[in-house]
Parts: sequence; C-alpha cells; structure tokens
Amino acid sequence: MASESTYATIAALLVTSSLPFYLYGAWIMIDAETVTWNVLVHHLKFIVPGLVLNTVPVVTWMIPRLLNQLSGLSALHAILGLQAYAMLVFALTGIVRIFQAKRRANLYHDPDPDVDLDDLHENMGAWRGRLRIGVFGYVLFWFGAWLLGLYRYVTGYMLGSGLG
Repeated sequence: MASESTYATIAALLVTSSLPFYLYGAWIMIDAETVTWNVLVHHLKFIVPGLVLNTVPVVTWMIPRLLNQLSGLSALHAILGLQAYAMLVFALTGIVRIFQAKRRANLYHDPDPDVDLDDLHENMGAWRGRLRIGVFGYVLFWFGAWLLGLYRYVTGYMLGSGLG
C-alpha cells in the first residue's frame, strides 16, 4: 500500500491539474461571440474533466481524513472547499434555467446574435446573475482552498513529517 505522502502528492497533482481545464473552459465562453450548442459542448468538454479531477481526490481522500487531522488550517481548507461547491450549486440553479429558456427558443441550434436573452423569460436577468455570482464565487473559494491546500501539502509533506 502506498504511503500517506504518496496519496497526498497524487491528490495535490490531480487538484492542481484541474486549473488549466477551468481556465481554458472559461476562455472558451469568454471568447465566444455567440454561445451556440457546439460552443457549450466544447466548453463542457473542459469544465467537466476539471470538476472530476478536483472532486475525486476531495471525495475519496480528503473528506475521509478530515476528522483525523482537524485543525485551524484543515477546517479553513474544508470550509473554503465546501463554500466553493455551494457556489457551484448556486450557479447551476441559474445555468439550468438559462439552458431551458435558450433550448425552448432554439438558440443553441439556430443562434440569433440579435436576440436579447433577457427577452426570453421574465426571470432571465436573475438566472444570469445567479450564474455569474456562482461561477465567480466558485472560482474565488476554489482558488483559496487550492492555495491553502498547497501550503498544507508543502508544510506537512515536503517540509514536515506528514499531516496524518
């Protein structure tokens, strides 16, 4: 069986490797003049692997070990990570509704750049707000948890004798 340090290294590498997926996925949406179905699918081809690379170590290695190493830094790391996922869920409440409205208007397969998205549904502005706040919050809290996790990894496994 591998050592605790090996598992920590694998977890750190997996979570860190999700960052380029997130950044490129965001760039796809920022760079798109009109978000078509193909643009959305291309975006998700990068965001979903990023989420998997991040979530698998969290669920399989970090969460089961949390109570055994509960300290101020591990609690803060867990709170930041949990808040990131809460913001992601908040963003999804907007994404799902926007997707439904755009799908009903056939804007994914037959995009019309002149259509004002706010005209598609009376709540579109609120849904877009949820999406923006949720994504911004996810990135902010994820980045904080990631930096704190790297700090804990360096001090606990590279400079110390292990956190566990």
